[in-house]
Amino acid sequence: MIQMTGVYKSYDKGQHALNDIHLKIEKGEFVFVVGASGAGKTTLLKVIFCEERIDKGVAIVNGHDIFRLKESQIPYLRRGIGFVFQDFKLIHRKTVFENISLPMEMIGSSRSEIKKRVGEMLKMVQLESHIHKLPSTLSAGEQQRVAIARAMVNYPLILLADEPTGNLDEALSIDILNLLKGINSNGTTVVVATHQRNTISKISGRVVALKQGQIISDGERP
Repeated sequence: MIQMTGVYKSYDKGQHALNDIHLKIEKGEFVFVVGASGAGKTTLLKVIFCEERIDKGVAIVNGHDIFRLKESQIPYLRRGIGFVFQDFKLIHRKTVFENISLPMEMIGSSRSEIKKRVGEMLKMVQLESHIHKLPSTLSAGEQQRVAIARAMVNYPLILLADEPTGNLDEALSIDILNLLKGINSNGTTVVVATHQRNTISKISGRVVALKQGQIISDGERP
């Protein structure tokens, strides 16, 4: 599903954001990527999403060698990957329905299919009654649920979540993580980047720890 061998990524100042990363994530796994700010968590997710290009190494995502992937092929890779952002990135002039439907509109789905699928996603995140509301009228936790529904609306094989609980209190954080676990239980591979070790200690999953761009530990946790 995701395999990286000897992956390096540097930015302008020459410091490695990712330094000799060796990582394999199997289909259907639930993985936490943990570390302090600047450890490389977001860069790792952006590499998987092809938002950042690696400098060297091998990175295979959904069977695609992303180091050799042409720019024109990236949108097709991304159809199989959902991305949940810490700051939600919802369009505030659009309703909940319109925000969730955007990925389907971008690939030309029919109106009937969009209506059906958005309804399924709203049921999954328990926001059916919020369908016509604007994001500004929702709580932070509700906005994050909308963002998750949008990321899942095209049934991606992989769901990436970058600090999905960073703006939430502990109780809401656990709710969101349990929602992601539920998505994972239906077969989606889920990778969550977070610095909140105390919160994730309550959720089962594999934990990959990063420090200064390197993996310092990788193991299952009950």
